[in-house]
Amino acid sequence: MHSGRAEAPNKNAVVDLRSDTVTRPTPAMRAAMAAAEVGDDVYGEDPTVNRLQARAAELFQREAALFVPTGCMGNLLAILGWTQRSNEVICEQRAHVNLYELASMSAVAGVMPRTVPAPSGILTWDRIEPLIREKIYYDSQTALVTLENTHNMHGGTVYPTAVAEDICERAHDAGLRVHLDGARIFNAAVALGKSVAEITRKFDSVMFCLSKGLGAPVGSILLGAHEFIKQAHIRRKMLGGGMRQVGILAAAGLIALEASPKRLVLDHENARHLAKGLAALKGIALDPAHVVTNIVIFDVRGTGRTAAQICEQLAGKTVLCSASDKYSVRMVTHCDVDRTGIDAALSAIAQVVADKAPAAAAH
Repeated sequence: MHSGRAEAPNKNAVVDLRSDTVTRPTPAMRAAMAAAEVGDDVYGEDPTVNRLQARAAELFQREAALFVPTGCMGNLLAILGWTQRSNEVICEQRAHVNLYELASMSAVAGVMPRTVPAPSGILTWDRIEPLIREKIYYDSQTALVTLENTHNMHGGTVYPTAVAEDICERAHDAGLRVHLDGARIFNAAVALGKSVAEITRKFDSVMFCLSKGLGAPVGSILLGAHEFIKQAHIRRKMLGGGMRQVGILAAAGLIALEASPKRLVLDHENARHLAKGLAALKGIALDPAHVVTNIVIFDVRGTGRTAAQICEQLAGKTVLCSASDKYSVRMVTHCDVDRTGIDAALSAIAQVVADKAPAAAAH
């Protein structure tokens, strides 16, 4: 099902829609990894890592970039770079930095999230401004705003560029920095029909993942000004992120960076196809018009079952997905699931929801 992969059809094959992190490297990535020229990256001597960082900086029109093991580390490095202990970080209530990074901003950086819910996860300045602390010495001080594009837990929603830029400009006027958790920023760029540089230019720092929709096995990139990246490089080592001959992984990242954005439109088309099929099923609620990238979140309370129960039943039919809330199921399209796989998933879901719900399952 992966682009470039020759495999015989298998009606019993697992359709894994838990996340776009489950993708496997393409043959081109594996070949590049096997042939990668490497050196000790802790000494700055891995030529493949250096090429990846330079190419990422070029694509985003930034001064510098840093290859990091994970998006979580990239976000944490940005928070460490822009804050001091006891500061506050403004983010949307269901942001990844708030829910899914083990409270690292508090446990490691010593700062607190200050959250606000927003429709579709898209913050606007009128929601951010009331959260900014007054300049009083006994108040913890606001230092940073983080936005997430696309927004994972709101179904892969995309920030309008004008909204993001307005936030950046007003935050800068208020003396704040703005970091972008752009784990899936290439999906946002494809949805908007713009370049990643164009939609991120006002942010002080940007993180994006190579290991999600771009299909690389490991790694993320943090981007910013030279001095910011210099300090992030030091902190990466402090966090245990010095990876030695990591050009083997960076080689796959280079392939992902060049080849994968061109095919993300297929993931988006598959997600819309999935959403339309789901919306036609009794007991499932979602609006396909809200699906604009590769994440589909739908409500299953009409089936009389919880999301966890639906996921368990689907797993028995070799379709994997995950519960994002008690009654919400998340499915993520990616390069390892083609249209045939999407149709197989829809068939399995139709069978599951048609089955009689277990007694008292929804209580």
